[in-house]
Amino acid sequence: MEYSNSSNTEQPQTCLEITMEVHRVVPPPHKSTIHKLKTTLKETFFPDDPLRQFKGQPTGKKWILASQYIFPILQWGPHYSLSLFKSDIVAGLTIASLAIPQGISYAKLANLPPIVGLYSSFVPPLVYAVLGSSRDLAVGPVSIASLILGSMLRQEVSPVSDPVLFLQLAFTTTFFAGLFQASLGFLRLGFIIDFLSKATLIGFMAGAAIIVSLQQLKSLLGITHFTTKMGLVPVLSSVFHNTKEVNGWFSSSLQWSWQTILMGFCFLVFLLVARHVSMKRPKLFWVSAGAPLVSVILSTLLVFAFKAQHHGISIIGKLQEGLNPPSWNMLQFRGSHLGLSIKTGLVTGIISLTEGIAVGRTFAALKNYKVDGNKEMMAIGLMNMVGSSTSCYITTGAFSRSAVNHNAGAKSAVSNIVMSITVMVTLLFLMPLFQYTPNVVLGAIIVSAVVGLIDIPAACQIWKIDKFDFIVMLCAFFGVIFISVQDGLSMAVGMSIFKILLQITRPKTVMLGNIPGTDIFRDLHHYKESMKIPGFLILSIEAPINFANSTYLNERILRWIEEYEAEDHKKQSSLQFVVLVMSAVSAIDTSGVSIFKELKKTVEKKGAELVLVNPLGEVMEKLQKSDEAGDFMRPDCLFLTVGEAVATLTATIKSQVSNHVI
Repeated sequence: MEYSNSSNTEQPQTCLEITMEVHRVVPPPHKSTIHKLKTTLKETFFPDDPLRQFKGQPTGKKWILASQYIFPILQWGPHYSLSLFKSDIVAGLTIASLAIPQGISYAKLANLPPIVGLYSSFVPPLVYAVLGSSRDLAVGPVSIASLILGSMLRQEVSPVSDPVLFLQLAFTTTFFAGLFQASLGFLRLGFIIDFLSKATLIGFMAGAAIIVSLQQLKSLLGITHFTTKMGLVPVLSSVFHNTKEVNGWFSSSLQWSWQTILMGFCFLVFLLVARHVSMKRPKLFWVSAGAPLVSVILSTLLVFAFKAQHHGISIIGKLQEGLNPPSWNMLQFRGSHLGLSIKTGLVTGIISLTEGIAVGRTFAALKNYKVDGNKEMMAIGLMNMVGSSTSCYITTGAFSRSAVNHNAGAKSAVSNIVMSITVMVTLLFLMPLFQYTPNVVLGAIIVSAVVGLIDIPAACQIWKIDKFDFIVMLCAFFGVIFISVQDGLSMAVGMSIFKILLQITRPKTVMLGNIPGTDIFRDLHHYKESMKIPGFLILSIEAPINFANSTYLNERILRWIEEYEAEDHKKQSSLQFVVLVMSAVSAIDTSGVSIFKELKKTVEKKGAELVLVNPLGEVMEKLQKSDEAGDFMRPDCLFLTVGEAVATLTATIKSQVSNHVI
């Protein structure tokens, strides 16, 4: 068989002799609707096929496997050894030294009593140790979730004028966040969190880090009256335009405390230097891990020795001793603020779940083991539901704490148990020691922790790879900075969904040409050496066809035909075949099927014929069912490859010409 190629540029025609076996396009094996639905649901909700481990097992073994699936501690617990415990106890004590100051700091970031941060570092790690599947995840409060919870609740309830109600709403929000997280895992709907793309998270985290840092200016500068808003403009306005009451009159002036600024600057530099040292030399991880606790101890001693609380430096004050009191009686499931609690729980739940699973998978990849996303969702969700009843606010796997846990040599979730016991000892016996801890040091700890959330190299990489993703990242970043945390996140998610809709409604179609000397056909604009085949318009559709894009595809293919005819009119050649390559069309609906009928009629009116190449199983089945007349899916219009289609149709044309001449 032979066919001639003409270049899309001004090149002389060449003739290629290609002999090949033409393969028949066979219909897919019949599958019932129930079987198709079952397969679709399985791939949607059970892509990891968790039940495969139960196949062929005796009843007793199945009960053991089920218990191990629900409680992963039963899987690794029987094999736990003293050597592993030695590593875990070192890691647990190390992350406890970080968890205690961070817990106090993040609770203040959420506008909650500092003691709640320590409560949240005691109970949740114990729950996660039993239910979680990650060996490296260190559980506790995190800066972003704390910021979102505090800012969203503060929009309707003041933590200063109504602290009890604010605390009740924080616990209720934590319950709804945990309920939402556990439901995602139980119903296996974890793919929902995939709508938070990498670009969205990078922009959101960077914007939130800046807002968190700016909010700490109240502590770092010793400002008494500070804005409750989270935007950049209100914060800076509050920093540089404070009011001071003198003899009943208010005057505008800067109310900064030089003692607070000096102490804050010194400890912030110390914390940042410690972080830099640990980043440059990972073996010195303990430097950054212990720096916050060292800062708390030193600053507390300085305040106590010099009575600095009487010289402009604010302190935490007396903290309550004892373990977590029950708080299930404080959960509010009725009233005017129920909607606020549900909305805040939904947003904080998604953000904390995304961070926890991402952190767990990151360190699992480093140690070559797997983390079950749905089990993690259930573990984190149940952890927060239990926490809401034991005076804890929302917690998840923190990146900084997990990195320290990993570098400290943690071997299992026992490191979380060790950390929890250490926090318990602190709650029972060491709380009076924190009475003179200055707020400025807690602010410095928060700033040093969130600085790592600003990932400039990742932003540059996104700019190089995908400009639209970069715009999404900027939307999240500027939305968080200039509007609000939740609105910035919503804008970025909206832009990401808009991008998906564009890809769905405007699928790519390309014109293919033959690479000389082969039966390979590629994009004419991509492979410059590829050449057009006279009389053939070969188009590749590179997306599923559905109601959202069928009209566009129909119009685009007709435009391809018009452009081809206009170009070939100058060369005095006619269009004989429109070949649609459907290798990338994985699915089609009734609207998509209808465009092929319309195209066939349009192409035949132009004296040409519509040819389909490699329609996939589901697509071919639906096209056959729609072809009641039997003239649409004829064997001479279906081919397995473009090469076979062109060679066969070219031979048919030559045979017709020869018979006509005879």
